[in-house]
Amino acid sequence: MLGLYLHIPFCAAICNYCNFNRGLLDAALKVRYVDALVREIEAAAEPATRADTIYFGGGTPSLLSGSEVARIIDACRAAFDILDDREITLEANPDTITVDLLESYRAAGVNRLSYGVQSFRDEELQRLGRLHSAETAHQALAAARSAGFGNVSMDLMMWLPEQRIDQWLASVDALIAARPEHASLYLLELYPNAPLKEDMARAGWSLAPDDDAAAMYLESLARLDGAGYEQYEISNVARPGCQARHNVKYWKDGEWLGFGCGAHSTRGGVRWRNVTATIDYIQRVAAGTTVVAERRVMGADERVEEALFTGLRLSAGLDLAAITATYGLDVWRRHGAELSRFVDAGLVIHEPGSRLALTRSGMLLANEVMAVFIGPTVR
Repeated sequence: MLGLYLHIPFCAAICNYCNFNRGLLDAALKVRYVDALVREIEAAAEPATRADTIYFGGGTPSLLSGSEVARIIDACRAAFDILDDREITLEANPDTITVDLLESYRAAGVNRLSYGVQSFRDEELQRLGRLHSAETAHQALAAARSAGFGNVSMDLMMWLPEQRIDQWLASVDALIAARPEHASLYLLELYPNAPLKEDMARAGWSLAPDDDAAAMYLESLARLDGAGYEQYEISNVARPGCQARHNVKYWKDGEWLGFGCGAHSTRGGVRWRNVTATIDYIQRVAAGTTVVAERRVMGADERVEEALFTGLRLSAGLDLAAITATYGLDVWRRHGAELSRFVDAGLVIHEPGSRLALTRSGMLLANEVMAVFIGPTVR
């Protein structure tokens, strides 16, 4: 089933660790951008093609008004056969939220919110350049409940500058007490040109040792287990029935169409991405020229490599029989000699002919395990 991704590039402020395609909010530019986004969706119309997920990502999609969100969702419904049993997610920053705004999103068709909380400690939020406080994050969840949302996700970020294990776990405990239906736990990635790197050097901030990062990860998951959450992917947990259906497409070799500047699409073994610059994107749509900046056909080896990489991120792991049926690859016959050492070390589970999965400890070394699949041929 197809998924639709909608990129909203605007932010009220630029977080000092962020590497996503985004820019500061310009109200007039936002109006033009929504017009262009709707036109791109209309031009791609396939009324007979079914889709069951829509995802507003960014940037900060919650800078859109309810009427703008409704207009975009209506364009998706007109262009594709959106199932009644659909998941429509909108990413939101806690500082942009009011009950009235959330009610307008829900009336437009949004049925899932994803809050970029990152931390429940004000000191850490300030270091990250976030505009909200821990109290604002709690208020945002209360607003979601008041507006009738029964499916809310929260993101937390670990291994922050100067963060101790107990401080990270305090945020995890606060999340558990807040009782969202879903949570994503990410390790801070410091990109080469991130302003946070300069802040760290100037202030003398440091990151905890790798062993502490591993302890943060494992202990937080143990606490979430005890609170009734189920881990279904390396960085994601959910209450039963509340997995992020759109994101699962990325890990289960699914297909999606991306709309908006910088959006990526994958379908039928072809991958493409739109131009990154917002103005360039708007001008191309207005001129009726392609917004695609790059398109390539994935080779057979690349397709199976990606299926192995993404599938192994899931707690359920790889369905070995399905991989063989789809790609003609016997994973264990091809890679078993190299994988055996990970099985012996308790990092990988192998159920012959059925399943290959990372243990929780193995998830800490996922890149090392996945490196086994890299080569001139996976067959």
